[in-house]
Amino acid sequence: MNTDARKLAIADYKKRASVAGIFAVRCRATGEVWVGQALDIEKIQNRIWFSLRMGNHRNVELQRAWSAHGEASLSLETLERIEDEELAYVRDRLLKERLQHWRAELNASAV
Repeated sequence: MNTDARKLAIADYKKRASVAGIFAVRCRATGEVWVGQALDIEKIQNRIWFSLRMGNHRNVELQRAWSAHGEASLSLETLERIEDEELAYVRDRLLKERLQHWRAELNASAV
């Protein structure tokens, strides 16, 4: 890849819109569910899985489930996307409201 093509690819990557949303992490072995929010729903699994692999995730129960049952027993699913909201304060309010809704709906803990 030449320099101009590389610069163009980097610029396109930086311009891409991120999609905020609500997600759930489920443990098939125990049936536990954790619900969280992310400003970039496409990247959240990598961030969570990395901290779990390192053994330093801030949610102790989620870390215990990972340690006891392994990566194969956990799955991440997108519950809701908030795509077209450009105003940060509106997006943040929506995320907060929907996060509370899904935690109550699924009787879930925080991620």
